[in-house]
Amino acid sequence: MKKTTSYILLLAAGFWTASCNKEFLQRNPQTDLVPDAYFASPKDLETYSNSFYNVATYATDDINSDNISYYSQAGELDLMLEGGLNATTVGNSGWNDWGRLRSYNYLLDNAYKATGDTALIHHYIGITRFFRAKFYFDKLARYSDVPWYSHVLTNIDSALYAPRSPRALIADSIMADLKYAITFIKPDEGNRTRISKWTALALMSRFGLFEGTFRKYHAELKLQETATPFLEAAVAASQELINSGRFQVYNTGKGAPDYRALFVSGTLAGNPEMIQWYECQQALKVGNNSHAVLGWTWSISNSLVETYLMKDGTPFTSQPGYNKKGFVEVFANRDPRLAETVAYPGFSTTNDDKYYIPKPNLGGFDQLKFYPRDPAQRQGWDANYTSLPVYRYAEVLLNYAEAKAELGSLTQNDLNNSVNKLRARVQMPDLLLANANTIPDPVQAAAYPNVSGGNQGVLLEIRRERRVEMACEGLRLNDLNRWAAAARMEQSQQGMYVPALGPMDITGDGIADIAILATPNDTASLDGLPPAVKQSISRYALKDVNGKENNFYLDNTTSGHISFTRYRDNKRKFVAPQYYYRPISFSEVVLNPNLDQIQGW
Repeated sequence: MKKTTSYILLLAAGFWTASCNKEFLQRNPQTDLVPDAYFASPKDLETYSNSFYNVATYATDDINSDNISYYSQAGELDLMLEGGLNATTVGNSGWNDWGRLRSYNYLLDNAYKATGDTALIHHYIGITRFFRAKFYFDKLARYSDVPWYSHVLTNIDSALYAPRSPRALIADSIMADLKYAITFIKPDEGNRTRISKWTALALMSRFGLFEGTFRKYHAELKLQETATPFLEAAVAASQELINSGRFQVYNTGKGAPDYRALFVSGTLAGNPEMIQWYECQQALKVGNNSHAVLGWTWSISNSLVETYLMKDGTPFTSQPGYNKKGFVEVFANRDPRLAETVAYPGFSTTNDDKYYIPKPNLGGFDQLKFYPRDPAQRQGWDANYTSLPVYRYAEVLLNYAEAKAELGSLTQNDLNNSVNKLRARVQMPDLLLANANTIPDPVQAAAYPNVSGGNQGVLLEIRRERRVEMACEGLRLNDLNRWAAAARMEQSQQGMYVPALGPMDITGDGIADIAILATPNDTASLDGLPPAVKQSISRYALKDVNGKENNFYLDNTTSGHISFTRYRDNKRKFVAPQYYYRPISFSEVVLNPNLDQIQGW
């Protein structure tokens, strides 16, 4: 899964790499163009802007968040929480993609030379400003203050050694770019695989909520009094999308299969929930590797599994003995989205009676969301032919509900037009404003202790709904950061519950599938099994034959949730507010000494 994580799933890693950012900010992009001759018409602007789509824009995982219990290659968050992240170890992947920015600014600096259809010229300028806003959103989310470059630089430009620009300037500039994009980009681009006015509104909805809540919950920025305009922008952008009538939650009455179809369909053309989607076609030799989400190098956390409600709308964590339910029990009578996100008992990759057996040494909960169900769609690495959502209407509805709740203006009608449409798709009960605020869920309240006020209960439930609906879509880490939810990241995540050493049925057919053993030789507990079962059962030992611990253990020694020795042996500590930001690599600071580190780095 390493290739996937590095180049496709983490999105903001960037498309261009270089050892010297100054070179990328100076030189002509991709090929040497003659601006006076090239940027002469809207068609030239279109051709040039087509290259902006080279950066992958979809996500299928939440690595570096509490949605993942274990990542075998160790993510950046693990390194940071264990005290191993600093300016010399952080690497350049989040910083050294300034060549993309230069490409955007190159078009913007030369677009005035184009003649012809004025509306088309502004359309492609708007698309370019959308990409620049997205670029800086990614930078702001990671580093907060970063240098703002609005023009192409020359090799003698002093701005090559510019210090960080204040967060307020970056955020305002992002909003300015998005407002231009919303004003001038055409409403639709073909079959919604391209940037449109609606994509820009979706990004404003996302960014406004991000920046508004980040400012509200992060006193260290001293920007709390300026949070409201961003939340209002999120509401306004979301409302415009809602009022347009162009989008709706995909719901044909089938329940869970309608949710599944968003992530495993060969095409998303005509799906009313897609604001923008990524098209994969075998004929075009455009694929993805979404099959790799199942059983490779990470696993879904028990805390995410416990977040899903019961089918009747009550919290799973209110069930007696909820924290000691076995693998099969955990899935009984739950929100249908759980079994669409996590490999459930009896799941088959071949759609027959050959059941998939989760690997408990990866946590016991394997991701199913985005896994192509049709074997014919799984042709090999980067050769799965399922199309994937980039921006979907469901997120906009969640942004709308959360922003209104934070502003104190949320009504039951707002919930009915947002969160409850998502619940209705999977035939879950409505979220009721009065009930949520009367008795806030204590488990949610403990997870987010800085949420308070008259809307505490409903905010907690909207956060639950966001985590459930958008699980594994790449939003969770930014959500935790903007909420200042340090405790969620500091907590060592666990896997499934093991009631005792010995054989276990995890497919729900009454036949043991795996065995958790003290050592490989500790097989006495298997002696009563039928010979065929004993021979086929998958065995996982806590220690090897020499008594050395393997990568996981049970938190009650011979029973309990699967936990990982890495997290036990490496104390996890979140240093706030420092860890809500990332350091700039030491090599970049050497190139530009004016790049001061931020928040204690």
